[in-house]
Amino acid sequence: MPEPSTRGDRAHASSSTPSRSGRLRGTALAASLALATGVLTGVPQPSAGAATTPVTVTVNARAGLATVPETALGVNHAIWDENLGTAETSDLLRAAGVRMVRYPGGSYADIYHWRDHTAPGGYVAPHTDFDTFMAAVRRIGAEPMIVANYGTGTPAEAAEWVRYANVTKGYGARYWTIGNENYGNGHYGAAWEADHHPDKSATYYANLVVAYAEAMKAVDPTIKVGAVVTMPANWPDGLTAGDDPGPWTSTVLSIAGGAIDFVDVHWYPGGTAAESLARTSHIDDAVYLLRERIRRYAGPHAGRIGISLTELNVEQGRTTQPGALFLADAYSGLLAQGVFTVQWWNVHNGIGTVSEVAGHTDYGDYGMLSSGTCTADGSACEPPLNTPFAPYHGLSMMNLFARPGDQFIRAGTDQPLVTAHAVRRRDGDLAVLLVNKDPEHAYPVSIDYAGYTPSTAAPTVYTLGNGATSIARTQAGSATSRTLPPYSLTTLVLHPAGAATGHPGAPGQPTVSEVTDRRATISWPAATRGRDPIAKYEVYRQHGATSEQLGETSDTSLTVDNLTPGSRYTVNVVTRDTAGRVSWASPPLTFTTGSPRESTCGVRFSTVTDWGNGYVGTIDIVNNGDEPITGWTLTYTWPTDWQQVSSGWSGTWEQVGRTVRVTNADDNRQIPAGGGTSTGFVAAYSGPNVPPGVFTLNGVVCTRL
Repeated sequence: MPEPSTRGDRAHASSSTPSRSGRLRGTALAASLALATGVLTGVPQPSAGAATTPVTVTVNARAGLATVPETALGVNHAIWDENLGTAETSDLLRAAGVRMVRYPGGSYADIYHWRDHTAPGGYVAPHTDFDTFMAAVRRIGAEPMIVANYGTGTPAEAAEWVRYANVTKGYGARYWTIGNENYGNGHYGAAWEADHHPDKSATYYANLVVAYAEAMKAVDPTIKVGAVVTMPANWPDGLTAGDDPGPWTSTVLSIAGGAIDFVDVHWYPGGTAAESLARTSHIDDAVYLLRERIRRYAGPHAGRIGISLTELNVEQGRTTQPGALFLADAYSGLLAQGVFTVQWWNVHNGIGTVSEVAGHTDYGDYGMLSSGTCTADGSACEPPLNTPFAPYHGLSMMNLFARPGDQFIRAGTDQPLVTAHAVRRRDGDLAVLLVNKDPEHAYPVSIDYAGYTPSTAAPTVYTLGNGATSIARTQAGSATSRTLPPYSLTTLVLHPAGAATGHPGAPGQPTVSEVTDRRATISWPAATRGRDPIAKYEVYRQHGATSEQLGETSDTSLTVDNLTPGSRYTVNVVTRDTAGRVSWASPPLTFTTGSPRESTCGVRFSTVTDWGNGYVGTIDIVNNGDEPITGWTLTYTWPTDWQQVSSGWSGTWEQVGRTVRVTNADDNRQIPAGGGTSTGFVAAYSGPNVPPGVFTLNGVVCTRL
């Protein structure tokens, strides 16, 4: 959690002597960067003089994703910021659409005592107490996200805070997280987070989370309590330390899963501006992997556990256009995957290392509004206090693009430097957000729509160009073609070609049962009819931004056959009435098919040790057949482009694209009936490490052991 690096008029910190947390954050950041040192495979970096070819954008209204919640657009406030409670700051945040604000400020949360408004070892600005914060939250029109002190606090102190907030003052503060980045307490080596407990382990943290939740909910049972876990593929994700039974996330969920309502993660992707912008492609797999861990470890009611992402920023271009592009792209991707709030770090932070990024001065400030500060030597100063930086305009663009109640739908492009997101609105309108990540070139785009016909009228167009100090608004052009300026955000708001009334309602949240390797039964709550009776329901699988119809029925369930073993499926259901009108897509359902119950081979895939960007793994192969296997080749496919076998033993290993093949060695060429053998490998990853789904031995799909 980056905290203020420069306070020119305060003795506690300066550009040459960083604050306690600022100094220690560097260790964690270096570890984070080590996890993602390579640019994503297949994502070209912009080069001067490169020709730009037309980009095809596909928007698919049948491929529904998450609905935008009221708490979607968030930011962080901090008790070192004397402008936390000012009307000017609050009004700027309200204008940008902020609906959730976090307090008291990252790692300061683990030294902050709310009763006397102190943070021993840190700086507390005047007029930043809890009541001042809540007054600002109300002026903004937002909800608070409060971080209870785990590092130097107690369950009793947190419970008293809940009592004061919701019983004494009637603030109705619903969301409370236990601690900040508590895995940064030295348990894994790096130590920037205060933790005065005798035991720094994930096990100890998880057990105390249970105690905190019980004490706090005894005061107000309506609150939601969150636990701190790690973002997949970001330090220290995957590491096991001390006597913990596993990595931080699985340990915390196994112990505290029944006591919490959400998990809280942070994400600083690091690297150059181009690398940060490319890493938004990690989001779908990261959220999927985190949900799989919740499902696996958090107990029988894991489905109720939500995900918040309460710190987010870039390493390069924090106050310039890369920050704005990353914010809009990342917020959209995370919200589309059902994260209930995304919160930028932070409102004000202070000047850092000054540089030039994409032709504009970047102040190295994690804040989205200027603090008006100067470097310690006075060589550079920020613009006046509360001048919006580029990420503020990126957040404002999000407010124009995705509003509470809108449903994200799939959108994609055939150019890695151009990304697309889309939402469908209840009034029938559709909004498309286009991100050009190339700092040098404009891109002409053509937009194809599936399941939606836009009006021929000119759309409303919002544009944020590189270096712009506000978002431009026009009403011109068409819904199907556009030229995107270099390093820009563009939002199109379209009206439907036909009347938006009379359509049937969307089906409710689908569920899945009886999942095998090749079959699954999908069920859903019935939709409400519109002007005409419901004729049928259609089930679609998402293939990126396109859809494949899996079947249709007049019932409210459908058994789908001919599925692929070990594969992830995201499906939607739509309603069609007797007049041919089609509803919105249902909420998405994601499930993974299994392996055959019976096969002549079995495979066990195991991780021996993981160091955060690579691991040692073993594969055990069992011959379930009646005859010996003489000569074998095992094949599997990595789910992502950023997973790679580095070396292997007890076999000849090769990887082509995502496909891995290992062929027997001389000493394990024969596997007797009922017997087995093993092989092993070292693998690297620079993104979410999703395990392979299916293994074949000599062309036969094996049972997973």
